[in-house]
Amino acid sequence: MYTFSSKLKSVAIGLMILGAIGVAYGFFTSHKDFAAVETMLASESHGDSHGETAVHHDTKADDSHASEEAHGEDTHAGAKIHGEHGPQAEVDEHTKHVNHVMHAMHNRPWSALYVAAFFFFMISLGVLAFYAVQYASQAGWSPLLLRVMEGITAYMLPGAVIVLSIALASGLIGHYNLFVWMDPDVVAHDKLIQGKAGWLNIFWFGVRGFIFIAGWWLYRHFSRKFSIAQDEADDNKNFVKTFRISAAFLVFFLYTESIMSWDWIMSVDPHWFSTLFGWYVLAGMMVCGITVISMVTIYLKSRGYLPKVNDSHIHDLAKFMFGFSIFWTYLWFSQFMLIWYSNIPEEVTYFVTRFQDYQLPFLGMVVMNFVFPLLVLMNSDFKRVNWFVIMAGIIILCGHYIDIFNMIMPATVGDQWSIGIPEISSILLFGGLFIFIVFTALTKQPLEPKRNPFIKESEHFHY
Repeated sequence: MYTFSSKLKSVAIGLMILGAIGVAYGFFTSHKDFAAVETMLASESHGDSHGETAVHHDTKADDSHASEEAHGEDTHAGAKIHGEHGPQAEVDEHTKHVNHVMHAMHNRPWSALYVAAFFFFMISLGVLAFYAVQYASQAGWSPLLLRVMEGITAYMLPGAVIVLSIALASGLIGHYNLFVWMDPDVVAHDKLIQGKAGWLNIFWFGVRGFIFIAGWWLYRHFSRKFSIAQDEADDNKNFVKTFRISAAFLVFFLYTESIMSWDWIMSVDPHWFSTLFGWYVLAGMMVCGITVISMVTIYLKSRGYLPKVNDSHIHDLAKFMFGFSIFWTYLWFSQFMLIWYSNIPEEVTYFVTRFQDYQLPFLGMVVMNFVFPLLVLMNSDFKRVNWFVIMAGIIILCGHYIDIFNMIMPATVGDQWSIGIPEISSILLFGGLFIFIVFTALTKQPLEPKRNPFIKESEHFHY
């Protein structure tokens, strides 16, 4: 049975402590003195002459007005300003711009926390779906890896509760840092969101989230229970039960994963939607989940806990990493190309924003999630080299974190983004929590299932 080493446990706890301190610091520093920010923006806005300043402020006014409409701010004041001229209108418009920048700065630690929380949660949920596929397809190669998957899925419940809690807290405390449709003032002045109010409201958002989490947890609970019971059973009844609930769960999962991606990610920008979005999130979820299975398996094998796992198991995991990376790229290009080609204003704005303000992370994550895995994992021999798989896995995970970053940040912080203390601290916090929960779960049961009907096939599996 696996023993959670004190060294790894100390690393996990240390990451959580460092992350918590950094997150607290990020929230504290985000509330900078209003006068200081106003002074900074004023120095940027004013040129050498009053004429240049007036022109600059007019430009800023238009940008600010458009931005505030997108975030659902009160447009009555904006209309009044546009109907006036002179120094007072200029000052009012500048104040609006300062308020907008301050709001984006306040949103940043919330957004960083949410991105990291969702990233680690989606890893565990992707592993849960991949685990269900193994049982539903009665795969013969993977039984030796099932307990590793069960350990990783232990993070699913706390991870999902954390994500939903952050989402609800951002609206319930009255600051509406993530989801602008939670702000009643926004809804009052936005006809498009009013039309979606039957779906986008805090009560039903919470109810749907509870249903998702309950369904996912129930499957994880019973599949784990039957898996353990099968070790001591005299027949395969528990395996058959797991097979049946796995097939049913996959249907439930495909529906709820799509709805979850609409609610928890796409609705940060309620004016935009994509019919491919649920599949796109699913592809990233699966490749991250399989990547973590590979990395944890290699680590455990290096410690002598999975002696029967051979190079062919690692090869197949790396093959899935490669395949889902290609699948993710296919969906990314399909979504991007169709929206770019149609050039419909309310759709193409999503990508225009990312090309203007997020060009490096937006294009960089395509290289990390497609070009790098394609070049590194295409060769069959490389898929059997442990350090090569680990290297590829680290790049893939970093790339998909940036992918989630690109989904959330443009709608919440606009052009006020960066990768700094809030983002890194959030990764450390949830990364440490993920390691602690997963490796604690791995200590609860033997890592090798004893009476899985396909265990012998898995032990002798060779590609």
